[in-house]
Amino acid sequence: MSTGEKSAVGGYLDMDLLRFTTAGSVDDGKSTLIGRLLYDSKAIFEDQLEAIEKTSEQRGDENVNLALLTDGLRAEREQGITIDVAYRYFATPRRKFIIADTPGHIQYTRNMVTGASTANLAIVLVDARKGVIEQTCRHSFIANLLRIQHVVIAVNKMDLVDWSEERFEEIKEEFRKFASRLGNIVDITFIPISALKGDNVVDKSENMPWYQGPSLLYHLETVYIGSDENHVSARFPVQWVIRPHSDEYHDFRGYAGRIAGGVFKPGDDIIVQPSGFGAKIKAIHSMDGELAEAFAPLSATITLDREIDISRGDMIVKANNPPEVGQDIEAMVCWFSDKPLNGKGKFILQHTTKETKAIIREIKYKVDINTLHKIEDDLEFRRNDIGRVSLRTAAPLSYDSYKVNRTSGSFILIDPFTNETMGAAMII
Repeated sequence: MSTGEKSAVGGYLDMDLLRFTTAGSVDDGKSTLIGRLLYDSKAIFEDQLEAIEKTSEQRGDENVNLALLTDGLRAEREQGITIDVAYRYFATPRRKFIIADTPGHIQYTRNMVTGASTANLAIVLVDARKGVIEQTCRHSFIANLLRIQHVVIAVNKMDLVDWSEERFEEIKEEFRKFASRLGNIVDITFIPISALKGDNVVDKSENMPWYQGPSLLYHLETVYIGSDENHVSARFPVQWVIRPHSDEYHDFRGYAGRIAGGVFKPGDDIIVQPSGFGAKIKAIHSMDGELAEAFAPLSATITLDREIDISRGDMIVKANNPPEVGQDIEAMVCWFSDKPLNGKGKFILQHTTKETKAIIREIKYKVDINTLHKIEDDLEFRRNDIGRVSLRTAAPLSYDSYKVNRTSGSFILIDPFTNETMGAAMII
């Protein structure tokens, strides 16, 4: 490999990464939009294009059906809907992207929660003809609940309303009224587009000269997400204790994992939770050698200046800013299972790298996602329901509120008999 090729590859690996999810009602054009993004940014191969052109022709589609790029399941293609979360990867000279194409149907809300849980930004599609509907509110509420701070309202199918500026402004006003009740979304951008024809997706539209803002791709390339990570609360869930059985590293004992928040440096005073023992960081190791500092979301191995009993599931934190430690947890839960939650269920709780038993002590309320009202007279959680519960764990957890840290503030509930993931939760 030449020097130029090495620098190009190195530059690609060092590029900023944006994870984003798409949401919206059925037939709002999510899969078509992603297909258009990939197609217009030259991120698909010729044989892929030929395959979807052939399939589109066989189906009798009027245009090349770009939704086929993401709708990979046979049932999705037959029904013309998205069922499961499809992840797609592409890059431009400015940034790398991971897209989660999530379903629009109400019965697949749990899939949307899964796809959006790691996203920095959400694109909520709105059909220009229908405006803000229940699913728009539902998906915006979930984006808010999952603390996605950047939201793009992509007003799609502008070609079907004659590229009307007046209609675009009406939808902006409708959504702003609803969004005023959401607390976590700090950055809302409205972009009028036509995913089918490509207007304002990658290139600026000539059909809407009244719109002076960026195209969708330019916004995705330039939106600032550096302040989204918590660089204050230092959290390092221990995933593995490394003890090489070799003469060269005979005395090496390192703690490997992925940093969930904050910044760690050699010499820092740390505490191991839940034991409370203290030490100093001796060194931080990575695949590239020793680091002068490490921060979220890097994976690293930490060595300490003294031997402490540490195992998988423990958390290394800074002594000056420890997390909460306790067994009584309040959380918002999104229920995934067909088996309802209607009482004091027993579960395995998976929090970062720690597993412990837990029981539901009380179901406080469910949320009507369309009105944001509390439902207190029906406390049975059925699939896709979201609400507040209180739990008690068998062992103490070291946790933050989800608002402070998305990693140390979330957990999943697992059925101890079937290993089914029953629900995902955000700690209050």
